[in-house]
Amino acid sequence: MTVSKDPAGDFSTNPPVPEMVHLLAYQVKERWWSFETSLPPLGPVYSASEKRQREAHLSACLNELSLELKQHPPSVAQPSSEQQASLERLTALATRLARDAFNLDERHVSALRSYGFEEVTQEFIRQARRFDPGLSQADIFQACRNAWSMNFFQLLFGLPLEVTPALLAYSLLYPYSDNYLDDPQVPLPAKISFGLRFRQKLEGKPIQPVVSLEQKIFDLVSMIESQFGRSRFPQVYDSLLAIYEAQTNSMQMQRPGASPYEVDVLGLGIEKGGTSVLADGYLVAGSLTAEQMEFMFSYGAFTQLLDDLEDVGQDLRSGIQTVFSQTASHWPLDAITNRTIRFGQHFLELLDGFTQPRLEPLIEAMRMSLAPLMIDAASQAGHFYTRPYLAQIEPHYPFRFSFIRRTRKTLQRRKLTFESLVDLVA
Repeated sequence: MTVSKDPAGDFSTNPPVPEMVHLLAYQVKERWWSFETSLPPLGPVYSASEKRQREAHLSACLNELSLELKQHPPSVAQPSSEQQASLERLTALATRLARDAFNLDERHVSALRSYGFEEVTQEFIRQARRFDPGLSQADIFQACRNAWSMNFFQLLFGLPLEVTPALLAYSLLYPYSDNYLDDPQVPLPAKISFGLRFRQKLEGKPIQPVVSLEQKIFDLVSMIESQFGRSRFPQVYDSLLAIYEAQTNSMQMQRPGASPYEVDVLGLGIEKGGTSVLADGYLVAGSLTAEQMEFMFSYGAFTQLLDDLEDVGQDLRSGIQTVFSQTASHWPLDAITNRTIRFGQHFLELLDGFTQPRLEPLIEAMRMSLAPLMIDAASQAGHFYTRPYLAQIEPHYPFRFSFIRRTRKTLQRRKLTFESLVDLVA
């Protein structure tokens, strides 16, 4: 995919955000449709003996993790030396898990650890708790996922890996606003009223918060302003307005039973995901080239599609329309999953435009992880697929689907989740 130029001007440098969002949303949607629905290349095939070996390693790691949580419960304050030792043990466990789940080798693992993600994650969690001690583990983990993306972009742009005011603020902003707008229990008039005031704040207009939630959101916008002045970095705020518009438009997806001809759920999802990560890029670098915008937008579109696949069952129950929940109501998900994998493989090719030699192991690890992540999401929603399709993709997954289902049930009984580890990290 190539970003086109507007007849009225050159988009290669300092491109206007609203026009580029419109252009990229159209091009990414057309690109997704252009991919075949046949099974794409999915990487290595794992034999039955390889799977059993990896499953034994995974079980051992999870048992060690459960023991770690029992010996050092998050609710009990630990001396810094013990907390650091606990973190080092967790990191070693995570390394073993990554090797087995994504087929990574020592070169990938060493590179990932050398970037400093552990230290910056600890600092992010500490600052998030200082901002709002009432944030739940789930909220902090959601914010961490966005912070990691922004950290990755810092590396891509050759910037220091750090928790900047904009990174902290933007990563926390959407556990508040996104969850509120996506909550089907909140009446639509209340969402509209909130959205109007939020927009005024993003536009830099003087506006007073009505409820405590808005005070926190307005404080986060002010935090971004402390790093990126509005007069010098207008496109930062254009990108924030772009995701605001996309989120507002995405409320159309909360229409149970809507047909594909009533709501453009693919376009709405692509715009929501694309603008979200586009804002990540602007809040890291302050400005982006057209090529950088294309990568950010495509990245966001793919991650939104992956999230939608992971949430297909919940979205069906809640009446939220996505390409996966809408399809699952009537047809198997085989074809659109194949198309989405092909789209993901394509967007990773855009990384070739970034020239940071030390990032080669990270980029390679991303490429190796894409198919397992998609296969894992499909396995969790297995009843929405045909049996032959699941039989085709399972050999490319390092574990048996039945083993992973049993393991997830065990983790639920133990209340062991990624969110539960937040308090052990910082």
